[in-house]
Amino acid sequence: MTTDIQGKTIAFLVAPEGVEQVELTEPWKAVEQAGGTPRLISTDSGRVQAFHHLDKADTFAVDSTVDVSSIEEFAGLVLPGGVANPDYLRMQPNAVAFAKGFFEAGKPVAAICHAPWTLIEADVVRGRTLTSWPSLRTDLRNAGATWVDEEVHVCTDGPNTLVTSRMPDDLKAFCQQTVEVLKG
Repeated sequence: MTTDIQGKTIAFLVAPEGVEQVELTEPWKAVEQAGGTPRLISTDSGRVQAFHHLDKADTFAVDSTVDVSSIEEFAGLVLPGGVANPDYLRMQPNAVAFAKGFFEAGKPVAAICHAPWTLIEADVVRGRTLTSWPSLRTDLRNAGATWVDEEVHVCTDGPNTLVTSRMPDDLKAFCQQTVEVLKG
């Protein structure tokens, strides 16, 4: 085990239902293996329901909620995908403000699949280059971003570093780049 991010706590922001399980669990493991401490943040306390595409999967205990969590507690933010997860989060002002706070604080953010929907709502993609699930291409362009079709893209054009990936098939590269960026 390496200790690349030893002592750093990383927020994983998810909706009460709809996160793509593998996009939560693989980056979570990567953070742990690098010596970091992942924390599950949601809009509601209790447990979140993950999915394998459209089928219910496991549930996970929430560590804290966005209304009581502070950006200062965390070294970075990971936004897992799934269609329902970011679609719900972008309609929750506290969740959008939480995500936006990482940009305002200059802290790294990693988002995969449909997760950039939350970033569009937070108005933090304008002038930045990123990737996502292909169906978000037009949404991102309309929000002022440049969309690229890449396995993983690291954008440093802004107040913080933003790591994005397209889909579960890209998780290995996404996890590697996320840990690299979290090293600081």
